[in-house]
Amino acid sequence: MEYTSLGRTGLSVSRLCLGTMNFGPQTEEADAHQIMDTAHELGINFFDTANVYGWVQGEGVTENIIGRWFAKGGGRRDKTVLATKLYGPMGDWPNHRGVNALSIRREVEGSLRRLQTDYIDVYQMHHVDRRTPWEEIWQAMETLVAQGKILYVGSSNFAGWHLARAQEAARARNFLGLVSEQSHYNLLQRAVELEVAPAAEHYGIGLIPWSPLGGGLLGGVLGKEREGKRRQGERAVQLLEKHRDQIQAYEDLAAELGRQPADVALAWLLSRPAVTAPIIGPRTIEQLNAAPAALDLTLDQKALDRLDEIFPGHKTAPEDYAW
Repeated sequence: MEYTSLGRTGLSVSRLCLGTMNFGPQTEEADAHQIMDTAHELGINFFDTANVYGWVQGEGVTENIIGRWFAKGGGRRDKTVLATKLYGPMGDWPNHRGVNALSIRREVEGSLRRLQTDYIDVYQMHHVDRRTPWEEIWQAMETLVAQGKILYVGSSNFAGWHLARAQEAARARNFLGLVSEQSHYNLLQRAVELEVAPAAEHYGIGLIPWSPLGGGLLGGVLGKEREGKRRQGERAVQLLEKHRDQIQAYEDLAAELGRQPADVALAWLLSRPAVTAPIIGPRTIEQLNAAPAALDLTLDQKALDRLDEIFPGHKTAPEDYAW
């Protein structure tokens, strides 16, 4: 396993981040525990979750699964850089969602209880809260840091200007501010290259791509389709038909490189500026065991240029659309 610093911090994290969103809805608890044990065996120390995962309002299903795994002992918690999130609804009352001072206080306590830990390494805002001023957010986060309940603060699904506002407000308070940003980023979805990725690079914020395989479309979907190994929902079928020619060219390139398509997708992300670690969300041990192969793949300039031809990206704004 390879390790790098999370953004501009001194915190060492694996270059693959274990996503846990499937734990509960798609992966049984015993299997989830086995996946987390195997992740440690592979050297993956960076785990990501959220208070809403499990999708039963207020239950924190996935956090509870992770908490019971930590409770088994064996150094599981100490070996893990744990990231969780708040923002989504955890109840029906007005302040059971968002990132105001009250919800921050309430939700961190709930996550700590469910995760059976006394601190969270990276506490992330799952979405920007446009109603809450940054002075309020940073005051609440500073209090949690002072109490030792969180160590770092991250964001998810922020625009570039949100990152800038957050960091400048933190700078005025002599606070570290954001250290990471989770964004939807893969070969099919490259909009973050306009402003989010440049802002993250400028401010030393580690970019953590979610859905690195484009919901499975970049994981060899056509090959699996021919072998009858993949069942797809209606939306996935529509996206596949929209991008079928691109994906065929992509899978042909992967075959020329002698690698699995998923390896190419992850290796490409690992080559991008500001990217710390793509989030892999395995449902099975087999999917997890396949992921580290991407770390052994270095794409040469010819391969990178070919990927840009298949999946055109963006220049930094405004040059992408203006002189």
